[in-house]
Amino acid sequence: MESFVIAHWYLFLALVIVIAALIAPSVMNAASGIPRITPTEAVQLINHQGGIVIDVREASEFKSGHIARAVNIPLGEMKTRAQELKKYKDKPVIFCCASGARSARAAGVLRQQGFGKPHNLAGGLHAWQSQNLPLES
Repeated sequence: MESFVIAHWYLFLALVIVIAALIAPSVMNAASGIPRITPTEAVQLINHQGGIVIDVREASEFKSGHIARAVNIPLGEMKTRAQELKKYKDKPVIFCCASGARSARAAGVLRQQGFGKPHNLAGGLHAWQSQNLPLES
């Protein structure tokens, strides 16, 4: 085994990088304190607590299909456009993207700006669609 690792160190390094890439999002979500919610929980927050959905994908992705009444603020614009969300500061704000990675970062940005109830849609729109929930375009 040791001779294999030495002889093929680049394969071993690639394995370590892939494992780190798979684990990193979970570790970052846990460390951020941002709750990850399922699509069903998101629907509950929207319907019963006046939650708003912020889609952090790029405009072209958003136009191809998004959750009804979602607001599109791309991740790269989140810091400069956060003031647009001040009226939702005390309501549940649900961030979504394609898979949940960009939305986790966006939720962290708003948490730093004093928003008390940011949530990350776990699995993003892929999870939303897998539960046969509607999108609009």
